[in-house]
Parts: sequence; C-alpha cells; structure tokens
Amino acid sequence: MLKDIKLIIFDLDGTIVDAYDAIIDSFNYMMKKLHLPSADPLAIRRAVGWGDKMLLVPFVKKSLLNKALDIYRPHHRRALLKKSHLIYGARGILTYLKSKGYKLAVASNRPSEFSKILVRHLKIDNFFDYMLCADQLKRGKPDPEIILKIVDFFSVSKQQTIYVGDMTVDVQAAKRAKVKSIAVLTGSSSKEEIRKKKPNYIFRNVSYLKSIL
Repeated sequence: MLKDIKLIIFDLDGTIVDAYDAIIDSFNYMMKKLHLPSADPLAIRRAVGWGDKMLLVPFVKKSLLNKALDIYRPHHRRALLKKSHLIYGARGILTYLKSKGYKLAVASNRPSEFSKILVRHLKIDNFFDYMLCADQLKRGKPDPEIILKIVDFFSVSKQQTIYVGDMTVDVQAAKRAKVKSIAVLTGSSSKEEIRKKKPNYIFRNVSYLKSIL
C-alpha cells in the first residue's frame, strides 16, 4: 500500500479513455481527403500519445502537415462524440479516489480543446481538479514539465504524487519528474516496452489502483 499520497495525475488516451476508433476514423478520413492510402489501425494506434501533430508526422509529408491538421481536427471534434468511451473500471476508480479525498488531475499530450471535449462528453470532468495539456507548454511528455507544473499547482511534494499512464513516454515523464509511476496495459505501449522502462507498478487497467491506495 502507498501511504501519504495526496495527488494522482492521469494520462487520458489509453489510460482512462478509449478514443482510438475516433482517432483512426478521423485519421483515415484525412488521408482520403489528401488522396493518400489509408493506414493500418494498429499503426495509427501505436502513433497515438504524442499529440495530434506528431500523430500525423510519420504518415504525411511536411509540406502537407498543416493542411492535414486542418482536415483532421474538425472531423475529430465530431468523431470524439460518436466513437469514444471510458476504459473498463475508469469511472469506478475515479469515483472511489474522489470519495477518499485525493486530488485528481489530467496531464495529456492531447491538445486542450480535444481533451476538454472528451472529459465533458464522457461526464468525468467533475472528477478532476485540474487539467494540463502539452499545447499549453513548451514541451510535452516525456519532458517532466507537465507533471511538475501540476505538482506545483497543488503545492504537494513529489513523494505525495502518482502519475498513471499507458505508454513508455508516461513512465519516462514520471521518472524525470521524480514521482511514482503506474503503467496500465490498456493503451499504445506493449507490456514488454513498459516493463523495460521500470515503472513502480504495472496494472492491467486503472481499476487496480484500488489495491494500493
């Protein structure tokens, strides 16, 4: 059991929210509009987690990137409302943690606009005391800035903080911020990839947080 924890920071995509179908749908819509071949859903899923611009970079020429984003983003606003849902156990663990008095926050590389759409649409915005996204900062994860700013916002210590994410980039950010890291296996990184980064805990999904808090 972890003692003296006051703040729990969550990643969004792959950790508490499953918006992969919405991302894939918007991505391939954009590719079609640009007369480019559609991409394999697994390849798209593996590219998630670095923000929407970086999602497109491996698939779209630099000269087309701004045009691609102008197509992707409006479609994605609509797709999120149709093809996103909470990951199993997410609402239950958020309800539990809130009832226990923990401060809850979101740290996501997903742009702020879309993060807000997601949490409002899925009716989980009331659980979070603060949300910070990479487009509000100079650098996103794995840079620790996003975590450190949230820790400072709540005036708690790093020892009183946990960061929960689904990717190697999440574990790296937590380690660089010197906070405890929990990785869940519901997102983009494989168990082997996560294990190599040596988080403090690896869980099947976020509901297992209850076993240590």
